Amino acid sequence: MLKRESGASSHRETTRREFLRGSLAAAGCLALPQEMHAAQPESEYKLAIGPYKLEVRANHFIETIAYNQQVPGPLLRLREGRSTSIEIVNQTKHPEVVHWHGLFLPPEIDGAMEEGTPMISPGQTTRVSFTPEPAGFRWYHTHTFAGTNFKLGQYTGQHGFLFVDPKDNPARYDQEAFLALHDWHGQLLAADDGSMNPTYNVTTINGRCLGFGEPLRVKAGQRLMLHILNSSPTEVHWVSLAGHKLQVVALDGNDIPQPRAVEMLRLAPAERVSVLVELNNPGAWILGEVRKHIQGAGMGIVVEYAGSTGVPQWRQPETLVWDYAAFAQPGDHIATDVVELPLVFTSKFAGHGAMDHWMINGKSYPQTDTPTLHNGQRYRLLFQNQSTDDHPVHLHRHTFELLRLSAGGNLLRGVHKDVVLVPAKTEVAVEFTANNPGSTLFHCHQQNHMDAGFMMLFRYA
Repeated sequence: MLKRESGASSHRETTRREFLRGSLAAAGCLALPQEMHAAQPESEYKLAIGPYKLEVRANHFIETIAYNQQVPGPLLRLREGRSTSIEIVNQTKHPEVVHWHGLFLPPEIDGAMEEGTPMISPGQTTRVSFTPEPAGFRWYHTHTFAGTNFKLGQYTGQHGFLFVDPKDNPARYDQEAFLALHDWHGQLLAADDGSMNPTYNVTTINGRCLGFGEPLRVKAGQRLMLHILNSSPTEVHWVSLAGHKLQVVALDGNDIPQPRAVEMLRLAPAERVSVLVELNNPGAWILGEVRKHIQGAGMGIVVEYAGSTGVPQWRQPETLVWDYAAFAQPGDHIATDVVELPLVFTSKFAGHGAMDHWMINGKSYPQTDTPTLHNGQRYRLLFQNQSTDDHPVHLHRHTFELLRLSAGGNLLRGVHKDVVLVPAKTEVAVEFTANNPGSTLFHCHQQNHMDAGFMMLFRYA
């Protein structure tokens, strides 16, 4: 059940591409049939999108855009099976939209203009109502075009945690914390091949640089659940908690079949990892980026045991190690009733000082193909990355199961995600069941790649 209401009539403005701007500018607000209206919601929230001066260090401010004058935005704690209503006010000068990342919502609610969600014009108020599913750690964020303007899109502070509590939720921990990794002050830097990529000089956890703001206070003998999100517009991050192991229990909000303790986590843009920490090493410790120059730019937070004093400690891990397969069960066979869809990732150099054009099967959005899905059919997506960049790819409104992490590699089962990092010059295979009819967006979650055409739509028959 869902509902979307608009507080004022407006044009359906777009910012993804000039092509879309011209074709959609005259379209009106979406009207939903009466039978799709939700019952009175059991929880209500309000999100105000507006300018904000974020203090990342003492007297060091970044002018950005945020939800409810805070970074990250407010935690939206929802309950599986219980309806919610969220009022969204756009107090900026640009059309906006909020994407409910990881939820199984209809396209007109999901929060992607390409799927048909109406943009929220400046000064407009919109209300969305839905019953959230699936349970687990999700998030919400803007889904707009930025190009080379690092004060728009995911380069801003428009990100927040969304957690859907399951109907039956026995606590397995004593304390819970949500942490968002983010990069700021982006600028274009020429790569060796002449292409342009963003680089950053400020990095934060929950909008604060290491040493600024309150520590995460804990107690010895307890169990701490950490929900960690990489909300960076473009960067992969590696994080570790000095003096402790991290017991991975969920990826992208979905339980894994093989929980495992690790030294560090790798999170590509938009990925989430939930970990349990046994608080058995009293002191003051740093949870932060493993790479020294990125931690030095601010990406860290102090974890402080009750009664501890002294300077927070950091222990540098020796190697970067991460493998999705460590959390999976071995697969035993390849299903034959699955439809295979190869998706080849390539780029075309646009000229010195310009952003690349990214392509799927040789085409950039909006000229990309639009494969047709049949409800109930199982599909196998073959992500063939022929480029020299890694790509965190995201499928809206569905989850997929990891099948292979390389061409001819071992079969996997049981790891369900909505984002997967496909390394350069490799092939990753995933499977999903088409069970949520409507236009479905697929794209690289790097803001610069998405803006440069790395998107396509699936449509249901």
